[in-house]
Amino acid sequence: MQTFTSIDALKAFRGKEAGPSPWHQVTQDEVNLFAQATGDHQWIHVDPERARRESPFGGPVAHGFLTLSLLPMLMAQVTRFEGMRAGVNYGLNRVRFTGPVPVGAKVRMRAVLHDVDDEGRGGVKVMWTVTFEMEGAAKPVCIAESLAKLYF
Repeated sequence: MQTFTSIDALKAFRGKEAGPSPWHQVTQDEVNLFAQATGDHQWIHVDPERARRESPFGGPVAHGFLTLSLLPMLMAQVTRFEGMRAGVNYGLNRVRFTGPVPVGAKVRMRAVLHDVDDEGRGGVKVMWTVTFEMEGAAKPVCIAESLAKLYF
């Protein structure tokens, strides 16, 4: 767990990695709830029998955006901000889903802090490169540049 208590602490961490997070197992229930929340009911996600028969992945897989949506939970497991007045998601610069995440797989995340830009009034804009790994996989399953504004 990397703890940040000030903007200077963030700036001193630039170029360093937080993580990896603990492993998180992706379940069919999680995939089904995500499908319900987003309206994406494609059979490769929500029909395990058909996915086993017809999918090129040999079974159901998580939505790419489900994997990405684990970012806040996994980031909170590797970073803590003490004395921060507010933090808001500012968006993403680049996202790549580089491999499927089969239901039942375990994923974790690493985050490298690349930029810390002053925004004034005690605020900074930060950019993390986040990499989602799947247990037993040779390459990442998702890589993204995540932006946030933090106010101390």
